[in-house]
Amino acid sequence: MNLPNCPKCNSEYTYEDGTMLVCPECGHEWMVNQETENDEDSSIIKDANGNVLSDGDTITVIKDLKVKGSSSVLKQGTKVKNIRLVEGDHDIDCKIDGFGPMKLKSEFVKKI
Repeated sequence: MNLPNCPKCNSEYTYEDGTMLVCPECGHEWMVNQETENDEDSSIIKDANGNVLSDGDTITVIKDLKVKGSSSVLKQGTKVKNIRLVEGDHDIDCKIDGFGPMKLKSEFVKKI
């Protein structure tokens, strides 16, 4: 049987486990009939609850975040308006009242 390579690590040693395909090298699992959507998935940015984010959205910080290079903390519940999505590890670019310009990770915010 000719199984596809792993979409995460490109390993050729994938195997079937019921309706799932499994990569023994990185542990990634995906559906047999699921198309590999690496290019499309990488451009979609989701919040901590799985909601798709877009430019101009309003979000809320879901946990206290230390601000690198400062002794201050960005408190849980802080509302951030008019976000801009960017490429990289910190995928949200925004301006927060009282803090100024800042980059946030989408995993620490939720969409309002």
